[in-house]
Amino acid sequence: MSDANVRIPAEARDRLAAVAEAEGLSLRAYLARLAETVLTPQERAERAEKARAVLHEWTGYNPTEAEAAELDAELDRRLNAAKAA
Repeated sequence: MSDANVRIPAEARDRLAAVAEAEGLSLRAYLARLAETVLTPQERAERAEKARAVLHEWTGYNPTEAEAAELDAELDRRLNAAKAA
């Protein structure tokens, strides 16, 4: 396996190095493990679709895109209200 150089701010590097050290890993090993566990946007979309299919099979719940957008907006409204309180 070849190595790659990635340029990030020193603060980010230092934070990641501290996390890696606390877990008994080198920064290289920590980043490799992190890369294996983080989902790509495509993988997240696939998981979300599977979850929706399971939810629909289990409960019959299958909102339209408009209903989902309305529910998302309501959740955002409530979260913003909770932050303001």
